[in-house]
Amino acid sequence: FILRMADKFDQDCMTVTRFLLQEQHKHPNATGDFSQLMAAIFTAIKAVSAAVRKAGLAKLHGLSGNVNIQGEEVAKLDVIANNLFVNMLSSSYKTCLMVSEENEQVIEVETERQGKYVVTFDPLDGSSNIDCLGSIGSIFAVLSRTSEAIPSIKDALQSGRNIVAAGYALYGSATMLVISTGNGVNGFLLDPTIGEFILTDPSMKVKKRGKIYSINEGYAQYWDEAVKEYVNAKKFPKSGKPYGARYIGSMVADVHRTLCYGGIFIYPATSEAPN
Repeated sequence: FILRMADKFDQDCMTVTRFLLQEQHKHPNATGDFSQLMAAIFTAIKAVSAAVRKAGLAKLHGLSGNVNIQGEEVAKLDVIANNLFVNMLSSSYKTCLMVSEENEQVIEVETERQGKYVVTFDPLDGSSNIDCLGSIGSIFAVLSRTSEAIPSIKDALQSGRNIVAAGYALYGSATMLVISTGNGVNGFLLDPTIGEFILTDPSMKVKKRGKIYSINEGYAQYWDEAVKEYVNAKKFPKSGKPYGARYIGSMVADVHRTLCYGGIFIYPATSEAPN
């Protein structure tokens, strides 16, 4: 019986920490700072995942009474997730500047705690789905600091091509972490029994063609004519089957489904919100 149980238990699992250490070993000049920073992000994600699971019982649903920089009302869980990211990152000693969707200004880390990285994040994307138990997520990107003196907003306003690492966490039927450090995209599932992210989806690639389009059609009247024409071409093709519509309203969930199943995710500008 014990031998049968052992066969079902992965005794050499690839955790996200182990994965990053292997990647770090490919760079002889690596200092370990990046791995330590990513570990702080993963800890924040685990803590947010735990808060999401407890939200109903701990009465964390509802609004906090504040408004974020997008003009959206901030949920209580948003505030907790933001604090978790800020606290974990600032105590890592590896970041000098943070940019959060929940804060109007950049967050500068205390001088004695500053490191060489800048982290931008949305601590809880799709928070309008919190109260109905819909899928939500966290989004992050890491940049290298460019200034040698006091860090400033310029350190964060870099080209996306300069991103060192980026990823998201999806809090759905399970907690999924998807990251890229510039060498492919890999997915890790959180195993709650050991508290570790385990590699389950190596080298993720979106299919060349899919069957699903994902867009908020409630704003169709405000779309550019080219967008209307494109979406209609997917709904009413001249040949073949039309694309099916799927839209959750949480970017992480919609993007993750598109990455897994193929298709199109669109979030176009509108005449009401051209930027």
